[in-house]
Amino acid sequence: MESLLQGRLRNTYLAASKGMIPLYEAVVNSIQAIEDDAAAGAQPIRSHKITVRVIRSLQTSLQLEGKGGARERITGFEVTDDGIGFTEDNWKSFRTLDSLWKAQRGCRGIGRLMWLKAFKQVRVDSVFAEDSELKCRRFRFDVAHDVKPEGSVEAASGPKRTVLCLEGFEPRFAEQAPKTARVIAIGLLEHCLWYFVREEGVPEVVVEDGPDRLVLDDLYDEHMHSAAHAEQVEIKGEPFEIMHVKFRAAVNKTHGLNYCAAGRLVKEEAIQGKIPGLSGAVTDDRGQFTYAAYLTSPFLNERVVEQRIGFNIEDEVDGMFAATDISFRDIREAVLPRVKEFLSDALEQNIAAGKERVATFVAKKAPRYRPILAHIPSDELVVDANISDANLDALLHKHLFRVEQNLLSEGHKVLSPGDDETEEAYEKRLDDYLQKVSDLKQSDLANYVTHRRVIIDLLAKAIERDASGRYVREDVIHELIVPMRVTSDDLAFRRQSLWLLDERLAFHDFLASDKPIATMPITESACGKEPDIASLRTFDNPLLVSDKATGPAASLTVVEIKRPMRSGFKAGQSEEHDPILQALDYLRRLREGAKAKNGRPIPNADKIPGFVYVVADLTDRLRGCCELHHLKITADGMGYFGYHPSAFYNAYIQVISFDGLVASATERNRAFFDRLGLPSV
Repeated sequence: MESLLQGRLRNTYLAASKGMIPLYEAVVNSIQAIEDDAAAGAQPIRSHKITVRVIRSLQTSLQLEGKGGARERITGFEVTDDGIGFTEDNWKSFRTLDSLWKAQRGCRGIGRLMWLKAFKQVRVDSVFAEDSELKCRRFRFDVAHDVKPEGSVEAASGPKRTVLCLEGFEPRFAEQAPKTARVIAIGLLEHCLWYFVREEGVPEVVVEDGPDRLVLDDLYDEHMHSAAHAEQVEIKGEPFEIMHVKFRAAVNKTHGLNYCAAGRLVKEEAIQGKIPGLSGAVTDDRGQFTYAAYLTSPFLNERVVEQRIGFNIEDEVDGMFAATDISFRDIREAVLPRVKEFLSDALEQNIAAGKERVATFVAKKAPRYRPILAHIPSDELVVDANISDANLDALLHKHLFRVEQNLLSEGHKVLSPGDDETEEAYEKRLDDYLQKVSDLKQSDLANYVTHRRVIIDLLAKAIERDASGRYVREDVIHELIVPMRVTSDDLAFRRQSLWLLDERLAFHDFLASDKPIATMPITESACGKEPDIASLRTFDNPLLVSDKATGPAASLTVVEIKRPMRSGFKAGQSEEHDPILQALDYLRRLREGAKAKNGRPIPNADKIPGFVYVVADLTDRLRGCCELHHLKITADGMGYFGYHPSAFYNAYIQVISFDGLVASATERNRAFFDRLGLPSV
């Protein structure tokens, strides 16, 4: 049997994160030994006891776990029970790999292999009753010696007791195992919870770790929100039992479906979000709780893998076996409706809160989704009330994409009436499609208007002083209006927001942002008096726009932006100190050999009307520049306007303060904002 044991161990897998499975197996074996003892006419199950003692290293090597501080390393566990013990039948079964002795309980006869995967050896000292007298059997179990008795079976004085020691915790398992008695006890409780909620009850189970002593019944009472509730369900002819459990919300758990086999927890599956309203903590008349369903079935006992870390069950079954073979999908489809019904009263509050969260978000922050809400199934709009704006936006965007995809698919079909489709049915289908098209286009418009609201808000924020009293550089504001160092031929130009200044600026033939005049295809100017590179980056270069017209009606626009609250302007002194003069000079240079983008010359290019915008805060120095150029102040006092009649310039001039720019853009978009419920101030 030596070669057989070694071969089986070599082919038996146990993940390093599953290092507590051997201990759980030992405790379940103790529970079953007590069940057998109670069935033989001894004391009832509840009067028995199991003690789990944590064995730690006597050396000073320490392990850390969270805020619990350092503890000596765990080297093993000792499990003591007062069950039936290693009788002759149990002894024979233990020495037989793949024993069928407990097959009716769903046991695979290889649980002891798990012991030797994580521990170097196992020692057993068992006092049991046989032939009306007490006997004692001692043995070791390890890879090198297999099952090795230590002496012969002899008479004992009692009491009846079995002590199993798991010794030599392998480092790779010990490192990932819990380090404190409380965490160990909670894990054991969750693994064996089915025994605690079943009608027959469970023996008293105690975990001892030096001075720490935890009774699992106390932890059970601490964790449980209310009594467990069981119900039966049949899946393709196989009986399943669902144990509905509510844990106190303080417990660090998520809503889950737990698959059990032979009384052990084998597979956990999160169901948070899979049932409308089942997200975050749920509340009933006793307070908040976290839900868990424990699923047991002879089918699960039969399909559990040997190591009890999974099941031989497909996630989905298609083809010829779909009608008979059970998949995880079949189980979910049968169980989740039962869970939904069990929690129906408690979920109503979450469902209402989730719908209110969606409604508020759409009304205040994302009106683009309002037109498509009617096209999303109501149960798919139930979300966690605490969902972040980013995640909710992403969820609604997925629905928007799906509506668009469905609309595209319907569009191909709607133009072709079905052979057996009546005229009335076709007209209704066409009306439904056109309504969806209308709603979707409203969504697109709402998205664009919302984007404008965001840009205006960003601009208003950008012109404020920061905590240190400084204002932003010109390039921040420049990037909000139009990207720097691009032309209208560049992809990056698409994110321009020239509408902040004037809606008409969106209609142009060519636009350049921070590009040398000599490189622009709309002029033949080769003037070498270009601002230097540093000045280009600080908005000393203008934004240049040529309207589409290629005849005498063509116009040129120059926009010059200055840093908020910039000082040092000197009226009429030079281009460097007078932004109006600077912008007019740029306009004059552009007129030199002005031509359309396609290269055709523009007649009377030197007389092309020009439009000049200067965006800057109205400091006293800048007001002096405006007065020098005979500009008039606007009615609201937030800008100046005028016309330079000289044939040398022939330009309309508008000086706009940053406050005026924000106010004007907001006012022009007010009707859209009001329609969508967005703030306009």
